[in-house]
Parts: sequence; structure tokens; C-alpha cells
Amino acid sequence: MTGTREIPMRTATPPRPAGMSGRPRQASVTSDWRERLPVLTGAKIRLRELELTDAPSLLALLTTEEVSRFISPPPTTVEGFERFITWAQGERAHGRYVCFAVVPHGMNTAVGLFQVRQLEAGFANAEWGFAIGSDFWGTGMFADGAQLVVDFAIETIGVHRLEARAAVLNGRGNGALRKIGAVEEGVLRRSFLKDGRYLDQVLWSILSEDWLRSKAVWGSKAVH
Repeated sequence: MTGTREIPMRTATPPRPAGMSGRPRQASVTSDWRERLPVLTGAKIRLRELELTDAPSLLALLTTEEVSRFISPPPTTVEGFERFITWAQGERAHGRYVCFAVVPHGMNTAVGLFQVRQLEAGFANAEWGFAIGSDFWGTGMFADGAQLVVDFAIETIGVHRLEARAAVLNGRGNGALRKIGAVEEGVLRRSFLKDGRYLDQVLWSILSEDWLRSKAVWGSKAVH
């Protein structure tokens, strides 16, 4: 996992989810994402709709001690992940939430996920989060997927402000958010309950105008 990990994966209520790299990326995808999420392709991974067949790999990779340290307890069975996937598809159909499976090139099974949920009707303000199996940490897959997800949230869904929360103790997650250009806004004291104790969280944000300005600067440098 290379980023924030405070990601409840419940089936009754919406989960709390929660860079610019120097290479060209695919153009913004225009689609009716409420019908089905498009496939987003990066240099190292594909992001696609979660499928029920992803449940076994997600169970194996996202319930390890390393990954689950800073997330709300994930499902503990294949059936639990299947219920989460079905719930996620239903929330997407209602226009409230999206969840992408992370699939490395050369593989067919998911090794993690990215999710974005609205904080207000219409998705102007949203929150995102991500979890990736520890075998794939340090591979650049987070940065690859993060740019795709933020692009999609801002340019396709229309998000103006995208927030993420990471436990202060989660050095890897905070470092990853800083690296992609998120702005640290402050500390939310005792805001995340984990294993019976409340942890402080760092609040991060990405504004659409800042993100698009950074893309424009990178684009002009690429041309020259």
C-alpha cells in the first residue's frame, strides 16, 4: 500500500475513502460512469470496475497485517468481499460512489482498489482512498493509479475538491499524497477509531484548478 488506507468496506453505509508523473497519459475518458466504469490505462496498471471474481484476491491481499494496519476492518471472507463489490456497484449506479480495481499489466486479478465517494450531492466535494497489496508497494503503481483516478474524478465526474485522510502514523500514505501534489491542510485530532483507540489524521486536499494548472504546466514542458 502506498497511500492512505482509512477505507471502510461496509455494505450498509457509504465507505470513507482516503501526482503528476513525467510521462504522457491517456486522454480524459468521457462516459456514463453510472452505467459502468470505463477502463483507465496507465503505464503500469489498468483500473476497471470491480467484479465478483476479484473477491478472493482482495481477501488475500487487503487483509494482511501490513495493509490493514491503517484501514477500518475489511471483510474477512470471500462472501464479505462479494457483498462489498455488489454494494459498490449499486452505489455507483446511484451516482454516489466509484470503486476501481487495480490490475497490473500482465495480470487479470485485482491487487487493490481506489475509491471515491461524494461528500455532498452532485460530487462537487468528494473523498478518496486506496489500498494496494503490500507485495506491490514501492512499484510506482500508486502514483500511476492516483493520477488516473484524480483525472477521472475532476474531468469526468466533475469533482471540485478532493479530500483524503491519512493517520499521522501512516508515513507511507502521507508521503505518497504529498508526492502527487496534495496539500496538507491540518490535523484532525482523534478522528479515526482503530483497534479501540482514536488516532490523529492528516487532512489532505486537491483542488480541481490546481490539478488542471499542474497538468497544463507539464503539458507545455512536454511540448517544448
